[in-house]
Amino acid sequence: MIAFKDVTKRFGDHTVLDKVNLEISEGQVTTIIGKSGAGKSVLLKHIIGLLRPDEGTILFQGKDIDKMKKGEWNAYVSQISYMFQHNALFDSLTVFENVALPLQETTNMHKREIRQRVMERIEQAELTSVADKYPAQLSGGMQKRVALSRALVTGPKIVLFDEPTTGQDPVRRNAILGMISEYQRKYGFTAVLISHDIPDVFFISNRLLVLDGGKIVFQGTPEALDDFEHPYVDEFIQSLEGLQEHLTGLYSRRNFRVRYQKTLKRDGFNDRFAVAVFSLDDWERIEGNVGHVAAQKVVKALSKYINEHFGVVGGFSSRLFSNQFVTVLPFSDLKEARSILDAFVRDLKTQGLTDIRSDARLLEKECFEFAISAGLAEGTSDDDVNTVIDTAHSEGTTIAQFRCESREVTVNEKVYP
Repeated sequence: MIAFKDVTKRFGDHTVLDKVNLEISEGQVTTIIGKSGAGKSVLLKHIIGLLRPDEGTILFQGKDIDKMKKGEWNAYVSQISYMFQHNALFDSLTVFENVALPLQETTNMHKREIRQRVMERIEQAELTSVADKYPAQLSGGMQKRVALSRALVTGPKIVLFDEPTTGQDPVRRNAILGMISEYQRKYGFTAVLISHDIPDVFFISNRLLVLDGGKIVFQGTPEALDDFEHPYVDEFIQSLEGLQEHLTGLYSRRNFRVRYQKTLKRDGFNDRFAVAVFSLDDWERIEGNVGHVAAQKVVKALSKYINEHFGVVGGFSSRLFSNQFVTVLPFSDLKEARSILDAFVRDLKTQGLTDIRSDARLLEKECFEFAISAGLAEGTSDDDVNTVIDTAHSEGTTIAQFRCESREVTVNEKVYP
């Protein structure tokens, strides 16, 4: 949909973008990562025309945007919405008025339609209680959600997000990313993000672009980045990622792989291990029922519960996707893993749900029905752990269900007797 061909941008003697080549595919989420001052925001502003390149070409659906006629250019920019890093809210307008402004300025919608559309976005962002307040009366996190709501209210085809989660705590950061992902799936727009939130942003991104020294040094999937050898990438990700994910408290995927290598990939050993993959099923419906923030609290509580249960028997865990976790049980075979999982299921029924609800601080009114699935697989240290994980995922079966009406957990005791 969008392509940069040898794009160079200088400010005085400083070259910020140096013959940049990249592609952004239609209907996907593309995230640009890089150190502060690397030129990420400069790159983003070239897409919308706030900056023009000194050299090179920017193409939209194959057409040079610098050679567009006025009508073509207006049609192009009318499809784009931009969420600025520092929100750019109008201090003299209320939350409602800030979100409504793009509809009032660019559409012929009736006031009743505008109000309905705006209130939908405000409710989704959990801002209903502050709709009549002014930006100065809000926390930085709330201001960020107002800016997000305004960026999405017109239903754009392309949305550019400049650090959309800056200043957010881990739960709300993931909630905002979840909102972006949900809206992107629902409306099909093309999203381009700048973010430092590694690895959280990986779970919603189809492609990553890594900017270093004014050049794109990597383009590909989040999974491919794990296998990409580049000193900058290792240094940058390790400096941001740390040992554990901020939200879940589990190993990040990169550190999970390192732990696997250190524990099982030892010369002269061919030890067996078991893998369990857990899924919180019907994730989109859960987010829709209780909201993005509450849903992320459940993820955090469930990950803590999994980590505590399997950690005491030597297991180590990571988050695969927003609602999916993997646990490796070193030196365990399938029989032993089934026994451990069976104890997990029994504990889930007697105490686990209570602990999860308590940790997530869910109110009684936030009750929602959900199911947890699990699959097991066995491998050896000679096996690729990703293949074993895929096998475990394919074996997934519902192990527990919670129903609001009875407020009880039903476990499938025949799965792993």
